[in-house]
Amino acid sequence: MATLTDQRKTESSWLTGWREHIRITRAGVFGLLSLFLGALLLLRVAPTYDPTLITTLTFEGQIPDLRFFAVGFMNAVGVIYVLGGLFALIPIEHRLLHSLKLIWLGINLALFVPTVLVITAIGTSTNMLETLTSGFRLATPIVIGALAGIWCERSGVVNIAIEGMMLTGACLGFITVFLLAPYLQSQQAQFLGVLIATLMGGVMALLHAWLSITFRTDQIVSGTVINILALGLTSFLRDEILLAAPGGEGGVSTGTLPILAIPILSDLPLIGPSLFTGQPIFLMMFVLVIGTHVILYYTRWGLRTRAVGENPKAADTLGINVIRNRYINVIIGGLLAGFAGAWFSLEATSSFDNGMTGGLGFIALAAMIFGKWTPLGATIGGLLFGFSQAFRTRFQILEVPIPEEFIQMIPYIVTMIVLAGLVGKATAPKADGVPYKKE
Repeated sequence: MATLTDQRKTESSWLTGWREHIRITRAGVFGLLSLFLGALLLLRVAPTYDPTLITTLTFEGQIPDLRFFAVGFMNAVGVIYVLGGLFALIPIEHRLLHSLKLIWLGINLALFVPTVLVITAIGTSTNMLETLTSGFRLATPIVIGALAGIWCERSGVVNIAIEGMMLTGACLGFITVFLLAPYLQSQQAQFLGVLIATLMGGVMALLHAWLSITFRTDQIVSGTVINILALGLTSFLRDEILLAAPGGEGGVSTGTLPILAIPILSDLPLIGPSLFTGQPIFLMMFVLVIGTHVILYYTRWGLRTRAVGENPKAADTLGINVIRNRYINVIIGGLLAGFAGAWFSLEATSSFDNGMTGGLGFIALAAMIFGKWTPLGATIGGLLFGFSQAFRTRFQILEVPIPEEFIQMIPYIVTMIVLAGLVGKATAPKADGVPYKKE
C-alpha cells in the first residue's frame, strides 16, 4: 500500500512539474499558428504555382499599382511567418523581447490579408482601392453600433438589444421615406427618414431602460425581448405598409442618400476617396467616434458616466443621480443604434427586408469588447469586421474556389477568432449589468 501511495505521489509531482514548465500563452498559440501557416506557404502552396506569374494590386491611379511575383511574395511571407512563429515560442519573459514578439505577430497578422489577395488574384489583378473603400463603408453600422453599446455599458447597463434597435430604425426610417417620397423632395424625405430612424432607436432604448433600470429586470432578458419585439414588429409593418401599397415596395423609388465630398481632404491620394468621400451616415461615423471619445474622457458628463458604471453607490454618495445618468446614456445609445439602422435601408440600399441587419448588432457588441469599451478600440474592431466582409465580397468577385457557404461565414469566423484569441482579458465596467437601487 505504501509503495502504491508513493507511486501516486511521484506521478502527481511529475504532473505538477510538467505544468510548471509548459505554459500555454496567447503568444505561443499564435506562434504555432504562424509556424503552421508559414510551413504551409513554403511547402504546399508556393510550389504549386508557376514562379513567373504576377499579381497586380490596382489603386485606380491614386498611387502606382503594386506588382508582385506571386511565388516570391509567398516564399518571403512564409519565411517571415516561420521565423516569427519560432521567436514567439521561445520562453523569454523579458519585457522588451515580449513586446517584440507581439509586434512580430502583429506584422504576421497584417500580412495575412495581402497574402490571401496575392494568392487569390494570382496571374491577374484586383482593385485594392475598391476593397479599402468597401471595407470602411461596411464597417459603418458596426462602429456606430459599438458606440451605442459603449454609451450604455459605460453607465452600467448591458445592451444586447442593439440588433433590435438597428432593425427598428432601418424599418421605420425607410417607411418614412417611402410614405413621404411622393410629396417631398428626395433629400427632404431622406433627412426625415434618418431622423425617424434615430428617434425610433431611442424609443426602443427607452423601453430597455424602463425595464432594466426602473423595474430592475434582468438586462439580458430585457435586451432579448426587445430583439424579438423588433423582429416581429418590423415584419408586420413591412407586410401591412410596404407590401400592401400599390405596386408593392417598389412602387415608389426612394433612392439612397447622396454622396458627399469633404473639400480638400477628398482630394488626398488613396485616403481621400476612401475616408473623405461618401454618404452622410458613413462620414458621421468619424464625427461620432471623436465626439464619444472626447465626451467620455474630457467632460464632466463622461467622468460621471464612467463613475456610475464603475461604482454607482460611490457616485450616488457624491451627489450624482445614478438613475437619471443611466437613463440618458441608454437613450443616447439607442439613438446611435437607430442611426446605424438607417444605414441599412437608406444608405446601403433603398429598401427594407425582414431581418436585414443580419446580426451586425451582435458583431457591434463583439467590436465593443474587442476595443475594451473604448471608442477608438471599438472603431478598430469595427473596421476589422468591416474589412472581413469586404474581402468576402472580393473573394466572390475573384471566383475563389471555396464553397459559397464558407465565404459567407468569413466575418463571423473572424469575430470568433478575434474574441477567443486576440482580445486578451477584457474587463467590463465593474457595475455593468448590475441593477442599482437607491437606498
